Amino acid sequence: MSLTLEAQYALLQKEYAYEKEMFRRDTALMGIDRKVKRGDCWYPITLGRSYYNSLDHFVVEVLRTTDTDIEHNFEYGRQVCFFAREANGQLNYLNFPATVSFADEERMVVELPGEAALSRLNSLELAGVQLSFDDYAYRTLFDALRRTMQAKGNRLAELRDLFHTPAPLGWAASPALPLRLPWLNPSQEQAVRDVLRARDALIVHGPPGTGKTTTLVEAVCEVLRREPQVLVCAQSNTAVDWICAQLTARGLSVLRIGNPNRVTDSMLASTYEHRFAAHPDYPLLWQVRRTMRQLYAQSKKNRPANFHQKIARLRERADELEARIRHQLFDSSRVIASTLTGAAHPLLAGQHYHTLFIDEAAQALEAACWIALQHADRVIFAGDHQQLPPTLKSPEAQRGGLGCTLMEHLARSKPDCVRLLTVQYRMNETLMQFSSQWFYGGRLQAAPEVRHRSLLDELDTPLVWIDTAAELPEAEEEGHAPQPSPIHEEFVGASYGRINRAEARLTLTALRHYAERVGRHRLVSERVDIGIISPYRAQVQYLRSLVKHDDYLRPLRRQITVNTVDAFQGQERDVILVSLVRANEAGQIGFLSDLRRMNVAITRARYKLIILGNTATLCRHKFYRKLHDACTELPCVVNTGSNE
Repeated sequence: MSLTLEAQYALLQKEYAYEKEMFRRDTALMGIDRKVKRGDCWYPITLGRSYYNSLDHFVVEVLRTTDTDIEHNFEYGRQVCFFAREANGQLNYLNFPATVSFADEERMVVELPGEAALSRLNSLELAGVQLSFDDYAYRTLFDALRRTMQAKGNRLAELRDLFHTPAPLGWAASPALPLRLPWLNPSQEQAVRDVLRARDALIVHGPPGTGKTTTLVEAVCEVLRREPQVLVCAQSNTAVDWICAQLTARGLSVLRIGNPNRVTDSMLASTYEHRFAAHPDYPLLWQVRRTMRQLYAQSKKNRPANFHQKIARLRERADELEARIRHQLFDSSRVIASTLTGAAHPLLAGQHYHTLFIDEAAQALEAACWIALQHADRVIFAGDHQQLPPTLKSPEAQRGGLGCTLMEHLARSKPDCVRLLTVQYRMNETLMQFSSQWFYGGRLQAAPEVRHRSLLDELDTPLVWIDTAAELPEAEEEGHAPQPSPIHEEFVGASYGRINRAEARLTLTALRHYAERVGRHRLVSERVDIGIISPYRAQVQYLRSLVKHDDYLRPLRRQITVNTVDAFQGQERDVILVSLVRANEAGQIGFLSDLRRMNVAITRARYKLIILGNTATLCRHKFYRKLHDACTELPCVVNTGSNE
């Protein structure tokens, strides 16, 4: 569905209003324990050291002391608010802005507006911190759309018109001697060649396991043989960190705008803040800033007569040093990397690049892509619009088509710019087949080295569906009504959705049985990694608690990851179990009807995929009926993209 930018702007306003109202309502009604379990709140907290960071922003360390096993949603750039919990349980929020500048499992660094804010925090007996509504991200999206709609006579206007009209995209002539990259497969090699030829845009369409990142890294390297710098962006910090790590491993100098989620020495060394602080001129800049703070700290009656002149000279010197460091850092870097929203950072103001790469582009709203496109002449999209779409909360915005990304729009309207990677290196051929037929027109093929891979050789069945509907007890005597199913779903709130406790227990039973068959000692010694996936957060939390208290699985606990489908995007495991949860007489499956989400779930496994689902509920939908047939080795003729 193609939308004008004006229509997208209107739908984005609806999404903004809906999310803001949801946040207001949740803040007013949701208990603190629920917020903690959702990963949106730390309570109680303790404060660590406070200091001025390398960019002269005042920050404080915040530590969580309980519930450290709960995965949280705090990350770089997110706005947060602090609160005090009174004796009567009421929460009093402190009305100053704060922004996360660094976060890991148990510690984050938060930027405060000044030392007075820290004094207010220190005065609290029981303090907590929670995510705040992020106006900044929306302001950035709205601004990007306005700039793009109003653009005239520049490259931004040309790209806008090319992408939203039938006008063909431009191509350079193929060189007389084609580029040879024998370490890539033919589809990957062709994609890199065409990245070099594309004048306006190209899509590297990478289904699961087809080496999208490998191809993208190679394309970046080849472009940098011809251009001094490139801009690399992605929707999430995690995706930016991953591509940055691969580019750094290839010896490229990366300047990461924004702090990474993956806290490794190599990643931290690439951040702007780290490289800024390591610059030879930084100690002098720090001294100048300290002198300024000392002057401001003096009482007015003790300040020197030429106070304002001193401050002006010091500020001019600090600005000069900071600009010199910034220019040298940018000039010495081949790759500038940030999230799409991070491309609006003041550090990038005035910066321009011939080529922009957007990884995981199928998860980014079109408005977010235009933030980065303001800095570029052409764009290379990489991703898979048959996997997770952008996250939207407003049903009206979703129905209106706001979730249709720029990459998906171009793939449909200008298919000549799509290069599909066709060889996958992750899955056993049996695991690949259904996804290939339903989502990719049967065009995928398994690489020879993975085609028949299995933990148990020919003795194993790679793809299994355990029908939880088979647990339904039948009436023992004619005329007796059947008893309620012991495996059924429960509704536990709008934010968590659904839970199926019996199915969760059956999931662990299936894992124990498989571990027995393979040999638990072998799974441990060979470090076979296991993923347990569910679309619903409540089910994930319950499964985690079951794993934590299961004595049989104790030796395997470090090898088991339990998480949502969304969290598993881009990941893979040797063995995957999927708990689909839904089990009801009405046949309602909710957001399981988003088949792209299920494509992610069923394409994470290398050797073994076990699906647990109620066939009586799920197989009323054609997709799940065909998937069940594929698992049970019945004839499977898939009509691509067909829904009921």
